[in-house]
Amino acid sequence: MSKKQKFIVLFALFIVPLLFYIFLSLGINNFAKLPVLTKNVTDISAITKKATFDRKISIVTFLGNDIQLAKGELFNLTEKIYKPFYGFKDFQMIVVALKGTEQKVEKLKKEIGAFTNMIKWNFIFADEVEIKVLYESFNTNQSLDSNVHTSKAFIIDKDISLRGRDDDKDAAGGKLFGYNMKSVSELNNKMKDDVKVVLAEYRLALKKNNADREI
Repeated sequence: MSKKQKFIVLFALFIVPLLFYIFLSLGINNFAKLPVLTKNVTDISAITKKATFDRKISIVTFLGNDIQLAKGELFNLTEKIYKPFYGFKDFQMIVVALKGTEQKVEKLKKEIGAFTNMIKWNFIFADEVEIKVLYESFNTNQSLDSNVHTSKAFIIDKDISLRGRDDDKDAAGGKLFGYNMKSVSELNNKMKDDVKVVLAEYRLALKKNNADREI
């Protein structure tokens, strides 16, 4: 066997696997994480002891007092975000509504429940001040409307931080704090991808922790 042939064999046996390992390591370490836009938002547990953002991946919406107005938005969110991800551990939906709308929300829950498993939904009722305090802790670039409602859905991670985009070409200043539930395209092409990224982050972190324990 010539020196050239020996070199090719050695390269294939030792160098290629090494390069592949380095590539995987760089892929894990430099994994494109979804930016943290606001740290330490107010935990939903400040309003109710029935739910928490802590150690959960939460999709948060604000219905306000006009349930009919937000009905179509929640149906869009159900189809594009909830159904693909509700099977993941620690994934949850947090829907914040104004006190006094309980009966209307119950009717909405039945309508949504006719098409999907509602096991990961949490409907939280609060007064206007509590809702505004919670929303303002997100520190977004938009306010709730006169109905204490927004068409945006938000991603809160396990560390109780708001996730989103800081380089979005369609958002003011590049920062996409929440995703427009009226836009099926935005939910499908942006929010779905971003939820996947957050879930992948935690899967990678879990694998790393498990690997460290085995060492």
